[in-house]
Amino acid sequence: MMKLGVSMIGMGYHIAAWRHPDADPAGNMRLDHFVRVTRAAERGLFDMAFLADGVGIRSYDEPPGALSRTSKNVGFEPLTLLSALAMVTRNVGLVATASTTYNEPYHIARKFASLDHISGGRAGWNVVTSVTQMEAQNFNRDTALSYEDRYERAAEFVDVVRGLWESWEDDAFVRDKEAGLNYRPDGLHVLNHRGKHFQVRGPLNVERTPQGAPVIVQAGASDQGREMAAATADVIYAAAQTLDQARAYHADVKGRMARYGREPWELKIMPGLMAVPGRTRQEAHDRYAVLQERIQPIVGLAALAPFFGDLSDHDLDGPLPDLVPERMRSRGDMMAEIARRKNLTVRGLYEEVAGGNGHRTVIGTPADIADAMEEWFVNDAADGFNFLPPWLPGGLEDVVETVVPELQRRGLFRTAYEGATLRANLGAAPATHRRAALAAALPSA
Repeated sequence: MMKLGVSMIGMGYHIAAWRHPDADPAGNMRLDHFVRVTRAAERGLFDMAFLADGVGIRSYDEPPGALSRTSKNVGFEPLTLLSALAMVTRNVGLVATASTTYNEPYHIARKFASLDHISGGRAGWNVVTSVTQMEAQNFNRDTALSYEDRYERAAEFVDVVRGLWESWEDDAFVRDKEAGLNYRPDGLHVLNHRGKHFQVRGPLNVERTPQGAPVIVQAGASDQGREMAAATADVIYAAAQTLDQARAYHADVKGRMARYGREPWELKIMPGLMAVPGRTRQEAHDRYAVLQERIQPIVGLAALAPFFGDLSDHDLDGPLPDLVPERMRSRGDMMAEIARRKNLTVRGLYEEVAGGNGHRTVIGTPADIADAMEEWFVNDAADGFNFLPPWLPGGLEDVVETVVPELQRRGLFRTAYEGATLRANLGAAPATHRRAALAAALPSA
């Protein structure tokens, strides 16, 4: 069966989402907005609701004045929000981004372990590195870490977090009042990690979680990202425009897993997909046009700035300059490839990516959208999809009400949740206690 998620960033993925006639322009700072989104995802039997995040206002104010014309400037701290949403949902997984660049492993291990307990086993951590100068300047730095340093730190960071999640064995806490014994001493494991970037003794002061360990999500596009995902991720949030690109990525990452002792089924690759359904194709395109017509050129240019810098000196109706992306390499290369393949102008490129930010966009009937998803699913290009609603919550509710039933009719998607945890519903590998098993195998002194 396909696995489905929704990216519930702010007001939606389209750069004009907050200007949609039916949108609440202040929704990204209102709890009831996100309650409605996550309940819609649960009604649609989605595996997870995914909250992207950055530790600061990440949008470049390029051209100057663009930032004040977007809604992507404020938002809730993710773990706080997801803890609240755990109280009004029962089944849908709750996944949030947390940076390995401007956190410490103990912070992250404790927060996500707590969320896993609060939600009854539905927590997931989206592992990212932080790339923007704006984020760096919030954490005692003038510039961001280098590309190589960010990934080196991230790999060690994830290993430490996973080790801290294994501080306690599943049955360590006996809580025997009569005997006066709260936990078995041999059920506690002290990490004592000493590496290049971190020294962390442990143990974690949160017991083993309902899932054994929260699900790990990554968006590994670079070679380093793919390698780290092959080693540690349960889910990859990928980006691809064509079937051939998606198949190549799928095969490459899963082909790396064997050297880490992992099987391909243990990792679910879920490309981003912007789906805009309508009762007819014309109606679907008309719905999308409502947002396209509300793109201000300065905001369109700002959507390209993270990859190419300020292009306001260039002719909007001329070709994209031959620039080498310096900030977000993998996504920037994808943007440039889209422009070349479709012979797009600067304006044409920002209109093309205004919704999906480089992810695939399918506009049509529910059957059209299901056809597109099925083609990738049966051809080893995707294990599922992460929906990117153009605006929220209506864009998600359209998918839940029309596309999900079509997938179910075809036998491609569940009609009921299979398990009580995110890991169980994803069909991800159980979280084994690696260090406890190693300790048990070692001869006693």
